[in-house]
Parts: sequence; structure tokens; C-alpha cells
Amino acid sequence: MGDFIINFSNWIWDTPMLVLLMGGGFILFVYSGFLPFRRLGHAIKLVQGKYDDHNLPGQISSRQALSAAIAATVGLGNISGVAIAINMGGPGAIFWMWMSAFVGMATKYFSCSLAIMYRGKDSNGEVQGGPMYVIEEGMGKKWKPLAILFSVAGVLGLLSIFQANQLTAVLRSVLFIPNGLDGGESTKWVLGISMMLIVGVVILGGIKRIAMVASRLVPFMVGVYFISVVIILIQYIGNVPAMLHLIIVDAFTGQAVMGGAVGAVIILGARRAAFSNEAGIGTAPMVHGASKNNEPVREGLIAMLGPFIDTIVVCTLTALVILLTGVWESTENDGVRLTLSAFEMALPGIGKYLLMIAVLVFAMSTMFTYSYYGHKCFIYLFGPKKADYYNYFYLLTIVAGAVVSLEVVVSFIDGMYAVMAIPTMISTVYLAPKVKAATKEYFNRMGKV
Repeated sequence: MGDFIINFSNWIWDTPMLVLLMGGGFILFVYSGFLPFRRLGHAIKLVQGKYDDHNLPGQISSRQALSAAIAATVGLGNISGVAIAINMGGPGAIFWMWMSAFVGMATKYFSCSLAIMYRGKDSNGEVQGGPMYVIEEGMGKKWKPLAILFSVAGVLGLLSIFQANQLTAVLRSVLFIPNGLDGGESTKWVLGISMMLIVGVVILGGIKRIAMVASRLVPFMVGVYFISVVIILIQYIGNVPAMLHLIIVDAFTGQAVMGGAVGAVIILGARRAAFSNEAGIGTAPMVHGASKNNEPVREGLIAMLGPFIDTIVVCTLTALVILLTGVWESTENDGVRLTLSAFEMALPGIGKYLLMIAVLVFAMSTMFTYSYYGHKCFIYLFGPKKADYYNYFYLLTIVAGAVVSLEVVVSFIDGMYAVMAIPTMISTVYLAPKVKAATKEYFNRMGKV
């Protein structure tokens, strides 16, 4: 069974997901008239709160929705995912992550506009959004099996076991083992229970508390991480143009690894970008659908900033640190340990602690937001009266994630992500003309801002 799960995950995250996410996203990118490039300035004005109206239906502001969505995506994908991409695909994989991000901006624009356009209500009358409501309200009741498929995959796939496992590994390798404080299995249990209690305090307060914590924590941590990386870049500033050149050249030659297999580098870059910014998976529309906004186009424009911040900015910074320090060529480390060795080399003494704090905040913020996503899927399937059962199940799995070995479980979660992408992309492409019409009407009304 374990081998089947691993093989299924590897198969579906190869060509099928590349065609669905990259191919579907590219169609949306062209169909939008290259909107992510043309309307980036307007999106930035929107996120600054220039057009906010707090009296509109919804539970949180658009800015909080973006912070919560970024909280879920800016995390281990940016820190360890980039390292895995460079380790396996060489510097060229980063270029294909950039291309995937631009395509992902279009996907996020369409899917999150639809999340406002086709909101539903749960049995308590609370306004809800997400691919399951888009499918039911926008495509009709006959498509409901697709909405149920998304929700079942969401309940199972949006557990934060991977985050708990990786965070435990980082804390042990930076803090506990070097100081002789590690007790093996008992340390894992203590860390797991501690994480469960911290996450419990936040998530049992609902989306408003999750969004409040995320909107304060994430900008601060992105700031700390950004400053740390800039300090490293200043040290190696003369080599930055050469590294950017290396990324672009290697993207089309694949010379650094894989014997010049450019196709393999493209697949790897696209896969890592999908894990990093989650465009097309269907998670972001759930939180953007709860925004106090009755302008679908505005919410879509705000949402499309997510892949830009996540992949174009944060992933590029991480990649440059790894490439400039040379650790990708001179160490056997992989994943988060590769990024740790780069920070330690560039900022001796404090580098690994700065990265540990970043991983801590990013992993915890992801845990907060994932609970909300899974909670929404559970409510869609079983109603709000039974929703607390999901929270308790979610919290217990955090402890399990800290303690157990995870190859099969992570492959299972990856597989569920892929299953979630199928209904999300089908509904987004199917209803894209509705967003196109709304986009034209919005910018006409706004006087072509």
C-alpha cells in the first residue's frame, strides 16, 4: 500500500499535473490578455486598502485574506523546496519556477475572482467561499460530485504533518542536538505536543483570529527573512549578475545536472513552484472567498500578488543565497539543511538561528491557515455543527507528524493535493468567460485605472 501511494504521487505530480497546472494556467494567462503584467500596479493599490469597505459581507479584509493565503504558501516550500529544486534540477529549475509563478498569477486571479462571484452559505447562514461553492453555485448541482471530491481530498490533504515533521527536524538540529539537549523520541513528543497547544490556541478562535495572527506574523517574518538575505547578498553583490545569468542559461541547457535534460528541469521547476505557491490547488480561493469584498475582480487582483510575493520574491532570494555561497556544489545536504548551511556560511554564528526562527514562524503560520482550509472542506461535507471534530483531529495529527517517519504520509498528502487541483482547474477554466466579462465591466467602470 505504501509503495502504491508513493508511486501514485510521483506519477500524478509528473506529466498529468504539469499539463493541468502549467497548461491550464498558460491558457488562462493568454485568455486574460496578460493581465498579471498589465494590472500589477492596480493590484498593489488595492492591497494597500485604497478601496476597502468594512461594511460589506464577509469575515475578513482583503489584506488579511492575502496575508492568510501567503501564510499558507510562504513557508517550507520557499526555504527547503527551493533547495530541493537546485539540488535535483540545478540553477535552471529556478527559471522554470519563475515561469510557473507568472502563469500561476493568472490561475489565482481567475480562481479567486470566482470565489467571490459564486459564494455559498453554510447551514448556519455564514457566507463561505472556495472551489466547492464555485462548482455548485457556478456550474450547477449536477457537478456536485466534483465539489465533494475536492472537499474529501481537502480534509485528508490539508493536514500539516509535513510542517510539524520538518519544524521538529530543524529545531532538533539547530537547538537541541548541538547543545546536548536532544532526547531522541521523547524530544519529538515534547515538540509535537508544544506545537499542538500553540496551534490550538489560534485555530480554535476561528478565521478572524487566524487572519489576525497571520497578518501580523507573516509581514514581520518576511521582513526579517528579507533583511537577512539582503545582508548576505551585499557580501556577494559582485557575483549576483553572474548567478542570475547562470539561472537563465542553465534553464535552457540543463548542464548543471541531469545530463542536459532540459525537459526534466522544466518539470522539476514547475512541480516545486506548484508546491511553493499552490496556484490551481484551490486553497487560496477558500480564504479569499471569506473576504469583505463584493468586487470579484478586486479580490482576484489582490490574490494574484500571492505567487508573485511567494515565488518571484521569496524563492529567488533563497535561491541566490544557496547559489552565491556555493553550498549547492560543495555539500551533501539537501532540503532545509542545505539552506541552513548557506546561512551558516554567509552569517557565521547567527545565520542558522535566523533561519530557524524563519522556519518556526513560516511553519506555524502554515499550520494555522491549513486548519482553516481543512475546516472549510469538513463543513461543506458534514455541516458547521460537527466542525469542532475536525479541529481536534487536526491538532492530534500535528503530534503524529512530529513523531513518525513521513515518506508515505507526505506522498499521500501530495497525492491529495493533486486530486484537489483537478476540480479546481476544471471549474476555473469552465467559468473563465464569466471572469473575463466581469474584468471588462470593472475596468470600464473604474475608468481604465
